[in-house]
Amino acid sequence: MILEAQVAPRRPLRRLTVTDFRSYERASLSLDGRAVYLYGPNGAGKTNLLEAVSLLAPGRGLRHAPLVEIGRRMPGEAVGRAWSVAAVLDDPDEGGDGDYRIGTGLESPGSVRRTVRLQGQTVPPARLSDQIRLVWLTPQQDRLFLEGPSDRRRFFDRLVHAVEPGHASAASTYEKALRERMRLLTEARDAGRAVDGAWLTALEAQAATSGVALSMARARTIVALQTEIEGRADRPFPQADLSLTGEWEQMALSGAPEADLEAKLARALVVGRERDAGAGRALSGPHRGDLAVQHRQKDRPAAECSTGEQKALLLNLVLAQAARLSRAVSAPNPVLLFDEVAAHLDAMRRAALFDEIEALGLQAFLTGTDEALFSDLKGRAQGVHVDAGSLTIAEDR
Repeated sequence: MILEAQVAPRRPLRRLTVTDFRSYERASLSLDGRAVYLYGPNGAGKTNLLEAVSLLAPGRGLRHAPLVEIGRRMPGEAVGRAWSVAAVLDDPDEGGDGDYRIGTGLESPGSVRRTVRLQGQTVPPARLSDQIRLVWLTPQQDRLFLEGPSDRRRFFDRLVHAVEPGHASAASTYEKALRERMRLLTEARDAGRAVDGAWLTALEAQAATSGVALSMARARTIVALQTEIEGRADRPFPQADLSLTGEWEQMALSGAPEADLEAKLARALVVGRERDAGAGRALSGPHRGDLAVQHRQKDRPAAECSTGEQKALLLNLVLAQAARLSRAVSAPNPVLLFDEVAAHLDAMRRAALFDEIEALGLQAFLTGTDEALFSDLKGRAQGVHVDAGSLTIAEDR
């Protein structure tokens, strides 16, 4: 059960420093806790800064890029350099005046594992969830409703993880168990021998436990988001009806006991061994589910709506999650990342987006090529001009 009865302590970012990160040799940005809009020409490095912030959370960031590709690379260099992202947060334990330092990066070129440090101590990347939770929207997600279900699952699972950090661990355990199960099945098939039944059964039990945990968390999130959307009828964004089409998520939504679902999924995996070995993949489980979004006013699937309508539906969904995060006990310092979102909105919706960000009181980073896009934010947010790796604070008026 996720409690949302009180606000978690906030630790807003006060300074962001990147070294040998993408196009930046070194850059540092002082922040005052308000929303930040980054403007400048294409290729100046605006999205790179958003990616840097996104790597202050577990995972591979908003670009989902291999870590070795992130380091700055000069002409003639075959491998990107070791890179780092460091941030200073307010520390509520010090009455808001203390510093809490976090950082991540590669300690050597070509490394496949990143190092994470909190207050100078090396910790697992999952510990970053104790400090920051992120929700982002990028141009690559503009086709979310038109692409395959795997992209929508990944998008929705990030929303789940922002409130329930254990979701990522369950997903990793589930995927690893399915991979190992498939390896055993295919090796036994190719060798013409019987599979190791005991080990296979153990993997299927592990997949069932973690897979049902995934389904239950997704079910809780879809209910919470739909409830949040119902309370947003006064916003100038289209209302969405959300649903999860996966068999296991549907059973979780129906109120089926978790133990019953685990037993059912384990049996489905046992029964499907021969079929899955032939197909080369598991044909039953929560990895096959999908997020469905319906434009309520037009009574049509999001995929059949215009590009602008799809963008507005997606933005309303992300804002609903942001509103939920703003009250969630389990979500310290939620941060919103909006890459090139303002340019795709009309003036009314753009102003509504800015008003909502301010009302939520969450730290947000937005990018755009034209400073005029953010005119309604003047005096309410921190403007930063980005040009060829140079960061200049704009006049605050």
